[in-house]
Amino acid sequence: MADLITVDDPDDPRLSDYTGLTDVELRRKREPAEGLFIAEGEKVIRRARVAGYEMRSMLLSSKWVDVMRDVIEDVPAPVYAVSPELAERVTGYHVHRGALASMQRKPLPDAESVLRDARRVAIMESVNDHTNTGAIFRSAAALGMDAVLLSPDCADPLYRRSVKVSMGAVFSVPYARLESWPRGLEAVRDAGFKILALTPDEKATTIDDAAPHRLERVALMLGAEGDGLSTQALMAADEWVRIPMAHGVDSLNVGAAAAVAFYAVTSGRPAL
Repeated sequence: MADLITVDDPDDPRLSDYTGLTDVELRRKREPAEGLFIAEGEKVIRRARVAGYEMRSMLLSSKWVDVMRDVIEDVPAPVYAVSPELAERVTGYHVHRGALASMQRKPLPDAESVLRDARRVAIMESVNDHTNTGAIFRSAAALGMDAVLLSPDCADPLYRRSVKVSMGAVFSVPYARLESWPRGLEAVRDAGFKILALTPDEKATTIDDAAPHRLERVALMLGAEGDGLSTQALMAADEWVRIPMAHGVDSLNVGAAAAVAFYAVTSGRPAL
């Protein structure tokens, strides 16, 4: 059973895992270096534990102690009970869900091991917005994608905002970071995948005509919001595909586009 410890000093060193959570530059460097990530909210904390992540500690406002009682009784990690005001002083923002947990990261697998048993893979290039990253992982999990590969400069899927937006789906989909770009795509092709580049370019085949759900193994590349896929990524693809647009709309947000494309990749267009 965890120790329940009441803390009333925002400078208490035992709360160091939770300091400055709104400082994106600091946290995205510090968390991987220290092997931790922050899970926010009851559901996300529980999903992280189910996924096998070890808990370092929890930070709870008083009203959440009873809600999380079964977790408190089941983990050996310390649990710090604080007031909402103190939690805000430590983290830098109002913790709406009142429950945070510092979790230990697992070693990240390599691309080859992630691809071994996969048939439907998403590849993200330079997607460095944490909200979009979380949304893409949530759609990948919900729509049956088997794995996600990240270019070296993609955002950290375990950053607090990504985890929160994905509602813990980042724990459900295996992912790996390619060591080089776009050269790392050769490992995807060598594993038997056809690489499709999602782009609004009119020269691209519509995703319905490409019929990716009929392919044995398919990898769908997505680019960053605004810029889309780089020229190098487009040149490395086997085929360009696009989602047909109507009413003069030229493109979708990458999170929305990912959801549409993932459905086409995994299920195809329903028969009329």
